[in-house]
Amino acid sequence: MRRFDTAQPILAGLVSAVVGYASSFTVVLAGLRAVGATPAQAASGLLALCTGICASAVFLALRHRMPISIAWSTPGAALLVATGHVQGGWPAAVGAFLVSAALIVVAGLSPWLARAIAAIPRPIAGAMLAGVILSLCTAPVRAVVDVPELAVPVVLTWALLTRFARQWAVPGALLAAVAAIVVRGVHLTGVSVAPAAVFTVPTFNLPALVSIAVPLFLVTMAAQNVPGMAVMATYGYTPPLRGVLVTTGLASAFAAPFGGHALNLAAITAALTAGPDTHPDPRRRWVATAALGAGQLTLGLGAGLAMALVLLSPPVLVVAVAGLALLSALGASLASAVTEPSGREAAVVTFVVTASGTTILNIGSAFWGLVAGGLTALLLHRRAAPSPAPAPASADPPGPELLGVADGPDAPDPRPGDLEREHGRDDAVLPR
Repeated sequence: MRRFDTAQPILAGLVSAVVGYASSFTVVLAGLRAVGATPAQAASGLLALCTGICASAVFLALRHRMPISIAWSTPGAALLVATGHVQGGWPAAVGAFLVSAALIVVAGLSPWLARAIAAIPRPIAGAMLAGVILSLCTAPVRAVVDVPELAVPVVLTWALLTRFARQWAVPGALLAAVAAIVVRGVHLTGVSVAPAAVFTVPTFNLPALVSIAVPLFLVTMAAQNVPGMAVMATYGYTPPLRGVLVTTGLASAFAAPFGGHALNLAAITAALTAGPDTHPDPRRRWVATAALGAGQLTLGLGAGLAMALVLLSPPVLVVAVAGLALLSALGASLASAVTEPSGREAAVVTFVVTASGTTILNIGSAFWGLVAGGLTALLLHRRAAPSPAPAPASADPPGPELLGVADGPDAPDPRPGDLEREHGRDDAVLPR
């Protein structure tokens, strides 16, 4: 019985590692290549991220005995695709990864920075993320037109699995893509499949920092760490956010010179390891995240093979698989952007500017979208109406809805971290 108790969470952790890796490694490789990485440097980045996930997940699981799942920043990788080449090339991108990692550490050490990120209006944050991933999400359509014999089976596989086994939809689409590549004939001559760490000396310049470091930090915090905390709270866990941020920030700093862009709390993977299906006893579920870390490291050793498969397939097919992985994130981001009528105009401006892909002063559109949305919000801000005069003493006391208390006077007092969880409740939950 004891052996079964251990095997159950280990199996759940290994499954979550496979699902997380297969669902979005194409996004990571596409992002690293977009900002100037060679195939060897991109494979090194994927290996560095898997190593960082393993170290962080195992450390946090053993330290806190909680199923704290760690993942790479999928929206961050999508941001790299949207940003493209920056001034200074790949070394400047690596320098931006380091600065983003430093900001994550500072957010863990200084609560005011985490609160500042949580204070970004939800419509603007959602619109920026939607604008970043829009071009990737249209890739399946382009692939069906350009290479229908390869793309149609991939899309059909994704659609059927979305209907009957949602969590396996993207991995299944990836397998369909690999099968299509094999049918065409695979020739690995001259392509290295052995894992190798490639060190890059970082450089720093202002355009790269503004185009990559700041938006990467923002989307990683707002679209991964905050929702990740919300998912954990759903299953009754309250991880120490500051400790998690410092750990993932340091792991990101280690991975950056080898090509890794960012690490963070997981969202979907967290649901796979923190739920009751992992183990009936919540105190035993931390084993799943330790197994997830080991599984990610094992998969990372195949980074060279993953890069080889990407090189052997039509580029539009690789991006199409990445786009399928991000469709649910696009839907959640758009919903978050337009749900609140008061912030809709600013959100639309943010979305349009970000999705335009326009580069101004060598600075990417994600930064300008955030600026444009913020200025629009300030321009259209309406001063709140004055509060009504207090009711006479003889009048009936106001009901809970007038007091602004959802559940009346018996509602619990706010606890530390409620701000972050509230902010993340409707944010995009990404495949990682």
